[in-house]
Amino acid sequence: MRVLGLETTCDETAAAVVEDGKRILSNEIDSQASDHQVFGGVYPELACRKHVDLLIPVVERALEKAHLDIKAIDLIAVAKGPGLIGALLIGIQAAKALSFALQRPFIGVNHVEAHLYAAMMPLEDPPLPGLGLVVSGGHTFLVKIHAIGSYERIGQTLDDAAGEAFDKVAAILELPYPGGPAIEMLAKKSQRRVGLFSLPKVKRNKWDFSFSGLKTSVLYAVKGQNAEKKEPCAWSEQEKADIAADFQETILLSIAQKVGAAMDAFGCKSLFCGGGVCNNQRLRELLAEHCRGRSLFFPERGLVLDNAAMIAGLGYHVYHRFQTGDSYDLEPMTRIPIAMGSVGVERQTFTAVH
Repeated sequence: MRVLGLETTCDETAAAVVEDGKRILSNEIDSQASDHQVFGGVYPELACRKHVDLLIPVVERALEKAHLDIKAIDLIAVAKGPGLIGALLIGIQAAKALSFALQRPFIGVNHVEAHLYAAMMPLEDPPLPGLGLVVSGGHTFLVKIHAIGSYERIGQTLDDAAGEAFDKVAAILELPYPGGPAIEMLAKKSQRRVGLFSLPKVKRNKWDFSFSGLKTSVLYAVKGQNAEKKEPCAWSEQEKADIAADFQETILLSIAQKVGAAMDAFGCKSLFCGGGVCNNQRLRELLAEHCRGRSLFFPERGLVLDNAAMIAGLGYHVYHRFQTGDSYDLEPMTRIPIAMGSVGVERQTFTAVH
């Protein structure tokens, strides 16, 4: 089955063709990162306008790279959420239009579930049960993966996502957006760990994450407790590098320690990671240290950031599980648990573990 995937949840406009959930025939992405740099983050209205301009050309490129006519497509898969409401609506309406015109089924896919599937995509028989970790600009959470489509929630962020914290700290240090790569590059220039910041603690559920306090600690360390956020940063480049290294080590160590402990506590054989922060090499090193004896799986190059191949790949499995597509009354969902289904019913029960 050849699946055309569409991804428009945030500031990447993407289309891909995937065969039988595994074989990627094309994976085209138009990033808007440079358009949003001046705002220090994603400007939703601009993102939506760019999706309108870019979606048809990126679909045409995906079909061309796959050497296929659009009539050769058997199924359309689209990210239905979570994400920006306007951006999601554009992708979903495009999927509905293609479905109607081609008389092919379409299926809505959970974007964050697709990030986990991206790490499993090349594997014929993923070692399960496994622990799923998604760390991106909009999401940070842990789940136990029993099978594709069957998950048990373990922990999630109570405030800022990890990628969001990187972006906000980068803004404090007057670094460009997106903040993750900028902080990682600057941190390499530090020769020592300053030790200013403590590991974040969560009182209620020890598996949850919280990064807002750490972000505020960076603000106070750099600009003082009574300073305005927009006040210029007077620190030298070396001092900024030390702060960047300290912040990065603290936030990534807090994630890696929790992941290692969760793998022991929940009997997980392997770790599957997804989301843009997984590109951070220091995070990969720390995860390897804290998950010794277990297999670690990261998405292949081109599948870490938002992309449509993971949407198409997961869409294949969702469709075959239910043997039907979605109806044309499918609506975008700005917030959606990983367990939420694609045909108007709940696919899995999301059980909180304390």
